[in-house]
Amino acid sequence: MRFWACHLNYINPLLFPQPTVVKNKQMIRDINIKINNEKSIALIVCYFGKLPWYFNYFAHSCKYNPTIDFFIITDETIDIKSLPNNVKHIYKTLNDINLLATEKLGFEINLTYAYPYKVAEFKPAYGLIFSELLAGYDFWGHIDIDVIFGNIRDFITDDLLENYDLISVRPDWIAGCFLLFKNILKMNTLFCHSKDYKKAFTMAGYINFDETGYAHNAFKEGKTYLEINTGIESMMHVIQKMEAQNYIKPFFDFFMIEGLSGKLRWENGRLFYRNRYEILLYHLIYLKNVYIPKRKINYIPNSFTISPTKIYHHTKSKMAINEF
Repeated sequence: MRFWACHLNYINPLLFPQPTVVKNKQMIRDINIKINNEKSIALIVCYFGKLPWYFNYFAHSCKYNPTIDFFIITDETIDIKSLPNNVKHIYKTLNDINLLATEKLGFEINLTYAYPYKVAEFKPAYGLIFSELLAGYDFWGHIDIDVIFGNIRDFITDDLLENYDLISVRPDWIAGCFLLFKNILKMNTLFCHSKDYKKAFTMAGYINFDETGYAHNAFKEGKTYLEINTGIESMMHVIQKMEAQNYIKPFFDFFMIEGLSGKLRWENGRLFYRNRYEILLYHLIYLKNVYIPKRKINYIPNSFTISPTKIYHHTKSKMAINEF
């Protein structure tokens, strides 16, 4: 059971190239997609600084979604032999991101190591900023590494991918930890329909542009973008506005759990709540602050449970991290 830099009148095709198929290096993925007759998906996360303890859980859960590619863009060195085949390490510094984003957006971007989390503001623009990386994929999404995935394809079906431009794993507002976009020009530049996107990208602090502009509760209460004035036209405002104009077709449903709910079980790539509901992902947004392992995690088993305060391993079928 499942638990449920843009002038809009003119877009320079040189700055916003249409995706093209990249041959050879995508061969294995393309073969798998053809065999399974599935639309291709790439998920991107940017993280700067030392990777946290829960990264191993994230990577382990990615392994069990072999028809989806995960790109980890970070300045941290990673032993690629320890990663699953579908998890790709892309080494970039913040300065590299600044140069790339400045080129693609058409105005200066200045992310700093004093506040690297600011990169999250740019999530809606990843389809543009990393367009070459995403070439050939049908859909792309932005994610976080403080998540543990279940079976993504059980929820993100080809029927959804065929009929919608954007897929949210929450019913009330878009979550930065997982949001899918169709890999087409109008979706990769959707953020340009916010009157405040330049302000969001150039301000020093993080203002939650990628989600709701910190108006999560208002959207959760059912208020619309016309009723919610946050001082910033966030991506949630944009999505509702452009849906009302019949410009995009978004899909919203309840596929995730976050908080300190406990009663979660991960078993061979599937994630269950209360042994009854299957879910797409668990967001460790609070658990990562409550629970910090006392020892380095040397393996991730094929079965573990998550309480409100801890992750418990079931070692009956353990697998070493370096055996991905």
